[in-house]
Amino acid sequence: MFGNDKKSNGRPAPAVETLIGAGTVIKGDLSFSGGLHVDGTVQGSIVAAPGAEAMLVVSEKGTIEGEVRAPHVVINGNMRGDIVASERIELASQARVQGNIYYKLLEMAAGAQVNGQIVREEEPRKQLPKPEVAEGENRPTALRRG
Repeated sequence: MFGNDKKSNGRPAPAVETLIGAGTVIKGDLSFSGGLHVDGTVQGSIVAAPGAEAMLVVSEKGTIEGEVRAPHVVINGNMRGDIVASERIELASQARVQGNIYYKLLEMAAGAQVNGQIVREEEPRKQLPKPEVAEGENRPTALRRG
């Protein structure tokens, strides 16, 4: 079930290339590809490289304080922030999530806790560009009354 070496499509899961050990605290955003295993604490966002076969695993000792965006996510520790799993998310029995979960395929074990919304999405969430304000304008054109 959790941590198996096959994905839902039958291909092997990415090998763990990066390990954040217990007792390690990283402050800042991370970008990764391949496999990332977290036993320590990350205070910042964790984002998989676009188009990468990436898997994030947070063990029962691991904590993340920030947003997570990856195709495959396995949580068995503490998570404070939103999770966007474009392919699959697995919540093991020790998972404690404070934030929203956006997923395509969800597997949740008895005992896992989520304090937030759980939203199924066919297409991955995209970040929208910030609205541009023309020089000399104080408000976007859509809000201007004329």
